[in-house]
Amino acid sequence: MTRTETRHSVVVVGAGFGGLTMAFRLKQAGVQDFLVVEGGPEVGGVWRENTYPGCSCDVPAHLYSFAFDPYRDAHVRYPSQSAILKYMREVTDRNGLRSHLRCNTRVVAADYSDTGGTWTLTTHMGELIHTTAVVWALGQLHRPSTPQLWGAETYSGRAFHSARWDHTADLSGKVAVVGTGSSAAQMIPELARTAAEVTVYQRSPAWVLPKPAAAFGRISRWALTHVPGMHDLYRTAILRGADLVLAPIMHAGWSARPVEYAARAHLRRQVRDRKLRRKLTPNYRLGEKRILIDSGYLPALTQPHVELVTDRIDRLVPDGIRTIDGTERRADIIVWATGFRAREFLSGVQVRGRSGVDLHDQWRRQGRPTAFYGLAVPNFPNTYMIAGPHSFTPSNSNPSMKEHQAQYITRCLALTAGLAAPVEVTEWAMTNYLDALDKALARTIWRKGVATSWWKQPDGTITNAWPGTVGEFETAVAASDPFSSFAMVASSARAGVSGA
Repeated sequence: MTRTETRHSVVVVGAGFGGLTMAFRLKQAGVQDFLVVEGGPEVGGVWRENTYPGCSCDVPAHLYSFAFDPYRDAHVRYPSQSAILKYMREVTDRNGLRSHLRCNTRVVAADYSDTGGTWTLTTHMGELIHTTAVVWALGQLHRPSTPQLWGAETYSGRAFHSARWDHTADLSGKVAVVGTGSSAAQMIPELARTAAEVTVYQRSPAWVLPKPAAAFGRISRWALTHVPGMHDLYRTAILRGADLVLAPIMHAGWSARPVEYAARAHLRRQVRDRKLRRKLTPNYRLGEKRILIDSGYLPALTQPHVELVTDRIDRLVPDGIRTIDGTERRADIIVWATGFRAREFLSGVQVRGRSGVDLHDQWRRQGRPTAFYGLAVPNFPNTYMIAGPHSFTPSNSNPSMKEHQAQYITRCLALTAGLAAPVEVTEWAMTNYLDALDKALARTIWRKGVATSWWKQPDGTITNAWPGTVGEFETAVAASDPFSSFAMVASSARAGVSGA
């Protein structure tokens, strides 16, 4: 059987915030022959996959939105998951991106041709897609992490990950939630409204800050509706405010102490029981793990039919969960709110660059995944990433980070077009970048702290987080001229002709 083959100038893999941002910037730059492939049935990324009760974003939507088509609702500050997904679909249609989109198409391999200087992508259906350049926009929070526990095969109830929600499950009985991250914090108040009992299994407590009301107040609504430029001003204020107040926490800066005081006051105000409050007080510094922004989670834990368990889970038993103290608690439903395998960049895709170099092997030899500002890797010409290693901000809005990466990648593609040859980041630029990055990481509380987090390897190596502000990322990326940081890669065919 003959394989289906297609050709495009650029292929973007993934249709979440990063992929759609890249698609818009390509179209804006006049690139028409590009394709966006998405493994799922629709755009949306994590906002398509996470449909658990209470799912929303803890960043105001005016900031957590596309810079080229920003959120403009004057009534709702924090929209629900379904509203965010609807917004992303509307942006896709409004900006003419759907004609470039192919869903239900999962890329499993990418191979660079030294002879032709092009890439061939292989889909899960065996289709071959040939392209000059590839942009990986697969994100970091979409590969569920589920613990492997003894006795799992004996458990007779239903169990599923928060990102794979089973909407047929009966949530009126006894529900166990394993994990206390942001997904758990959002779903627990909702589950407490319907379940007879909710048992929450906590490995370590989180620092929690109060979340403003989901809807704007009367004065804010009036200002956003009637004052010209107020939407943009509000967006800018949140962006700069997060950089000013939240970002210094990662370095134990000026705001760490007052923000920790606010978190402790929030806990005292919402949890009166001292014994429960002790269980919910972290023993690590604020910022070592991601801070939760939530006002419903802590009160939910104080309800009489909700139990917080801090003993480690020993195993699953036929009708529930046993902890190491020997206590067995019944659970009709187990929800794994245990996060994602965020450190596994481009997991499930084999990427082979110049001379057949395997990307995952290169990262293993280095001891960690790395990329130049999270977007390019030596030995992989005309291959780029959005939300790659060390480009996640835990203190601001990640769509802003992706916007800066997409604009830089567009500049790199323009360089390729101007040279009429593939380009890749140089070892010199990569070495200088990593040297500056490691010095910045060494000054963070993540490197010095004891708490585990999803952006650190078991040995403490930081793989995901950017150690500065969004503003600093924007400035650094803008200052790094692709002409000096990237070099032309001659194909073997061209080199052979030249040598003759």
